[in-house]
This record gives sequence, C-alpha cells and structure tokens, in this order.
Amino acid sequence: MTFVSTKTYGHDLGLSAAFRQWRAASHCSRIHGYALRVRLEFEAEELDGNNWVMDFGGLKQIKAWLESQFDHKLLVAADDPALRDLINLQTLGLADIVIIPATGCEAFANMVFKYVDAWLDEHGHTPRVRLSSVEVCEHGANSAIYRP
Repeated sequence: MTFVSTKTYGHDLGLSAAFRQWRAASHCSRIHGYALRVRLEFEAEELDGNNWVMDFGGLKQIKAWLESQFDHKLLVAADDPALRDLINLQTLGLADIVIIPATGCEAFANMVFKYVDAWLDEHGHTPRVRLSSVEVCEHGANSAIYRP
C-alpha cells in the first residue's frame, strides 16, 4: 500500500517569474511571465507518528527557496545568447536575475524536484518519504510534470 500526499504552492503565493525560451520559434522567445504554481507529490509505504506522509508545517525552507528562485525573478538560461544583455538589466536595477541551466516549466519542475529531493534526504525524511513528482503550472491550461 502506498500513501500519497500533495503540497501546492499556488498562483496566489506570488511566484511571479519572467523568462524566455530563446530557442522557441514563437512568441515564447520573448520575455514573458506567469504567477507559477508548484505542486509536490510525496509517497510513503508507512505513515509517521502523526499519521502523515509529510509534515507540511516543516516545509518552510522549501517555500523560502521557491520564493528565492521564482518570486519576482527573471530566470535566464545559462546558454541564452543574450545572457550579457539580460544580466545588464540587473546591473541597471531593472531585474533580479537567476541564472539556471534551462527555462520552461519542464526545466523548472526538474530543478524543483532536484532541490526538494535533496532536502528530504538532508532532513532525514528518506527513505520513508519519496518525492514522486513535481508539477509546475504557468496557468490553468499549461503545466509540466517531472517524475524520476
């Protein structure tokens, strides 16, 4: 038997990130933004002493990290050919830049998964608790899910 619980950091949290997908042959190659939603799915074969898969009250560090990476940030792919110009926006005080390996919901879901998975291990939740997936939504119609 597997128990599943989810924690969602909704659009209302204010993870208002801007980014561009410079390789896209569409308007997505231009800087645009969304109030992202992040949904974490945890699994366990056994519940803890509180009958929980995960104590959501203990996830404050994850929320703070999400805010540090996505809240009012301009996410820029490390290989973006306009990287210097975009970094200049920060130099001018016009943007708070976070340079990451790749942009887009798929890349964001992977990035969040890696962070939360490592956090679970560092805080002694593994092997009982596993992070089974991360979903990142731009809005109600578009999302991406990362599963290992």
